[in-house]
Amino acid sequence: MPENTGSHMALPDLFSRWFESRGWQPRPHQLELVGLALQGKSALLIAPTGGGKTLAGFLPSLIELTLRRQNGEDLAHAKGKGELHTLYISPLKALATDIRRNLEIPIAEMALPVRAESRTGDTPQSRRQRQRERPPDLLMTTPESMALLLSYPDAAQFFATLKCVIVDELHAFATSKRGHHLALCLARVATLAPHVRFVGLSATVADPPVLAEFLAVKDEVEIVQGEPGAAPDVTIIDAHERLPWGGHMGRHALPEIYNIIRQHKTSIVFVNTRAQAELAFDGLWRINEDNLAIGLHHGSLAVEQRRKVEAAMAAGRLRAVVATSSLDLGIDWGDVDLVIQVGAPKGVSRLMQRIGRANHRLDEPSRAMIAPANRFEVLESLAALEAVEAHELDGDPPRPACLDVLAQHIVGTACAQPIDREAFYEEVRTALPYRDLSRKDFDDTFDFVATGGYALAAYDQWHRLKQLPDGRWMLASPLVARQYRMNVGTIVELPLIKVKLRRGPVLGEVEESFIQGLVPGDTFVFAGRLLRFEGVKELVAQCSSASGGDPKVPAYGGGRLPLSTFLADRVRGILQDPSRHPKLPHEVREWLRLQRIRSTLPHGDRLLIEGFPRGGKQFIVAYCFEGRNAHQTLGMLLTRRMERMELKPLGFVATDYVLGLWGLRPPTRRQLELLFDEDMLGDDLEAWMDESTMLRRSFRNVAVIAGLIERRFPGEEKSRRQVTFSSDLIYDTLRKHEPSHILLRATRQDAAWQLADLKRLGDLLRRARGRIDYRRLERISPLAVPVLLEIGRERVLDGTAVDELLDIAAQELIEEATSLP
Repeated sequence: MPENTGSHMALPDLFSRWFESRGWQPRPHQLELVGLALQGKSALLIAPTGGGKTLAGFLPSLIELTLRRQNGEDLAHAKGKGELHTLYISPLKALATDIRRNLEIPIAEMALPVRAESRTGDTPQSRRQRQRERPPDLLMTTPESMALLLSYPDAAQFFATLKCVIVDELHAFATSKRGHHLALCLARVATLAPHVRFVGLSATVADPPVLAEFLAVKDEVEIVQGEPGAAPDVTIIDAHERLPWGGHMGRHALPEIYNIIRQHKTSIVFVNTRAQAELAFDGLWRINEDNLAIGLHHGSLAVEQRRKVEAAMAAGRLRAVVATSSLDLGIDWGDVDLVIQVGAPKGVSRLMQRIGRANHRLDEPSRAMIAPANRFEVLESLAALEAVEAHELDGDPPRPACLDVLAQHIVGTACAQPIDREAFYEEVRTALPYRDLSRKDFDDTFDFVATGGYALAAYDQWHRLKQLPDGRWMLASPLVARQYRMNVGTIVELPLIKVKLRRGPVLGEVEESFIQGLVPGDTFVFAGRLLRFEGVKELVAQCSSASGGDPKVPAYGGGRLPLSTFLADRVRGILQDPSRHPKLPHEVREWLRLQRIRSTLPHGDRLLIEGFPRGGKQFIVAYCFEGRNAHQTLGMLLTRRMERMELKPLGFVATDYVLGLWGLRPPTRRQLELLFDEDMLGDDLEAWMDESTMLRRSFRNVAVIAGLIERRFPGEEKSRRQVTFSSDLIYDTLRKHEPSHILLRATRQDAAWQLADLKRLGDLLRRARGRIDYRRLERISPLAVPVLLEIGRERVLDGTAVDELLDIAAQELIEEATSLP
């Protein structure tokens, strides 16, 4: 083995010569991981993009396998039998495959006696079967494929020899349901592989100790900090067009973005939504007078389309690609010299992740530019810029234990072997999200898996476990294992429908609700093309190429990224004293100056609410800065209270920054304080959640993940309508006969966490208590224009909307600006 020279290790000669042949020096963090592996210790490596994280993760395994075989210590290898040594987990199938290709380079150049393969949903069945019978030394896979491997009866034998699990882009998993599933699988692996160590790799982390805890399934995890690398060079684009008051697409900046693309070798243009990606791509091509090669990449495009773009990008054949978060964790494209973020980034860590896609060299700065889509987004972009310069990151808070994920994991474990209930409870609690799992929640979840619970116990199809005489639990039927393996995973797809050219390929999928709103002859933009809708045949939207018309853009539920609490606080700080920020554009500075004259600016520890009449209606605008999800929930609750106060509300609209409501009567100061009282999170919230469709949507997702409703059967896939119909029937049955059912509890927890953002809402109401600045105005204020411009684009309450979009108000303010000193 390598010689231990303190915190750094001396590499074996074979590996040292390989580094020298490439003109490299092993980085300190790479050597430190080799040293920790010698001691059998788990580690979390935090290093910027371009710092050699992936090689650092695999280097100890390559060294150990090579030396053991050179010394004749690997008898299984000598006999031609395979034993799994290292498991690499990636959030993306494409990334797992790409890592395997990259790893083959050092293996081939050093002629190492090591076999590396990838295993994803795209791997042929014959190869997957061979991998189980004769495992490779290094296996690159995804959380879902790992869960499948753990569900086979030979799992104990397959994982027994495992020495290392590497989790790449660990931060991308930590707070999601997918992360909860991964954590449970890591706990299972630790039970089956007694000598395993865990290695996490991440580039952007706000709180490394918390992330390290995710890996601490059996022992403490050492945190290794890589060299920081050159500071990124990030600027805000000053588009020559007038900065819009509202909107989120950033189309005004496209001419400037196109000129910037022309001046660089290869650029990634990141946007925040798939609809925005389509519009930006279409806009760039309309002004592409140089016929530059520009690609489009987002999650709704067909896999073949995405792979073509990735291959062209890797080969250097594209000048730019317009992408969503589908490339946040992208493949290592060293030739990308610029990242452009269109629209505010919504989070500092997310921005840093995207910046890291440019210039994969540690000693050179990554270059990035931000193009805000509107005036509020200028403030957010400036806040993000200041945070990057201060080396401050944000992160999502941990979420409570997801019991639907636990239910799925119980079934998967029982597929492999009978479960000792007591031992399994202790194993589950070694997974970070489940450390505080109560015995009642565990038992209720286990009983649900076994019998369906009290209300469903009479139905045989939900009896998935049976108890053996020795007290252990095993599958009730082999059919349960088949259903589990066809439905494994925590990603629940929205109702989507394929889009196909009538005499061409499938281009991808859009939401079913969007297609339902089209009539034959309508045109829409998708996959970078202008398409004419011809009709639906066999659940496929048939389309043809179009050359004109007023196109629509597909809408995607959940597509918008949430504004982080950290950035919201910084935006409030900027508004508190704009004069301290010299980088504010003149238009924005003038906008805030007018706001101070006509009303006041929001203060960091107070809640500014404005009221004014317009068009025979009374408007209330609250400057909350808590993100769209929290504002939508607040809007629903406030309209309920306004109805009880007989203020006759007509609707509301929410942005990331502001909530606007309108009705027929203005509230008094006392009524306003009662409207924003913290007690609305009690009975009002319960009543609203019960009446809204939110819980039904959440229950459908929970029921699918928990295995109560299968998405796929052998030989067929259940339609989304069938899934919805089944889930609604079960939901109504449980509410009537077993309101405390574990899945209903999980549903409420899910709705509160994911859809309503209740913690932020609670923080807002507590902060506002006794600190409301209520300004009753005669006319609209400058800061209120953007949110009122959104009115008419949103369906609210009974579907009515205010007629005008307040362009007149915006013009009034422009004229006012010229007349004021």
